[in-house]
Amino acid sequence: MSKKEEKMNLPKITLDDFLSSQEERDDAQLEKVQNIPLNKTIGFKNHPFKVRDDEKMFETVESVKKHGVLVPAIIRPIDKGGYEIVSGHRRKRACQLAGIMEMPCIVRNLTDEEATIIMVDTNLQREDILPSERAFAYKMKLEAIKKQGRRSDLTSSQFATKLDSAEIIGGENGESRYTVYRYIRLTYLIPELLQLVDNHHLKEKDKNKMAMSPAVEISYLTKEEQMELLDTIDCLQVTPSHAQAIRMRKLSEKGELTADEINNILEEEKPNQKEQIRFKVDKVKTYFPKGYSIEQMQDVIEKLLQNYQKQWIKERNAKAYTR
Repeated sequence: MSKKEEKMNLPKITLDDFLSSQEERDDAQLEKVQNIPLNKTIGFKNHPFKVRDDEKMFETVESVKKHGVLVPAIIRPIDKGGYEIVSGHRRKRACQLAGIMEMPCIVRNLTDEEATIIMVDTNLQREDILPSERAFAYKMKLEAIKKQGRRSDLTSSQFATKLDSAEIIGGENGESRYTVYRYIRLTYLIPELLQLVDNHHLKEKDKNKMAMSPAVEISYLTKEEQMELLDTIDCLQVTPSHAQAIRMRKLSEKGELTADEINNILEEEKPNQKEQIRFKVDKVKTYFPKGYSIEQMQDVIEKLLQNYQKQWIKERNAKAYTR
């Protein structure tokens, strides 16, 4: 064999290549659905989406009992043996609750970054995602995209258009780049404060809740300051407004946010904590001349209430005098 031939990397051709058709060779490259024992699979590392035994889960269990798992899970081989679930954690749980010991899966060789992106994308399609789940999912996908970008930069000087990773994620989920970064900020909250954000999303009754905007500001506090804030919330049973959270963040940046300052800020009465009586305009305006504005009606109501109070005090005093 000549040196020129030795340098040529010619593909190896086996007898099977001559005996099989092109269709058979193409079919061999297709992904196959396999029934994999559940005990051969493990969950995705740092999986951000909770698998809850809620009403929807039990609906899935009933469906699995009747029809089996209709959409195969996606898994990837792991070095120590077995498989890591990329997509299909809820399906695995449904099989366990249904007493089924295996589920249909597609085995796919994936890098860590590819697996992370698929895991996040398949779960973000669900409707019942908590803020905490979305926050960690966005963070994981952002890091995966950046790693892919760095690797591609080593071999290509024209990698995509260098779009901001957060902009890509936001565009895929109907959100702005700014919103993606706001969600990622939530991952800097201690778990107990992050739970308050989930409580707000779930509209939990009789539980402390914190909205997204103040939570983002609170995420800039140190862990120690967040623990002090949590203790104060538990004590006073109130959570910070957006304005209060901004003040705490500014004090924290100056190194002046003490436990006393947190307590003083949260003890302030917020506008939405003041009791209010509301009237439906349609019902009230029937008692006023046409053309009366809201302000005019309010003035009349206040004067009537003042007169009522004076009359009530006069009658009370009169009763006390006759006793």
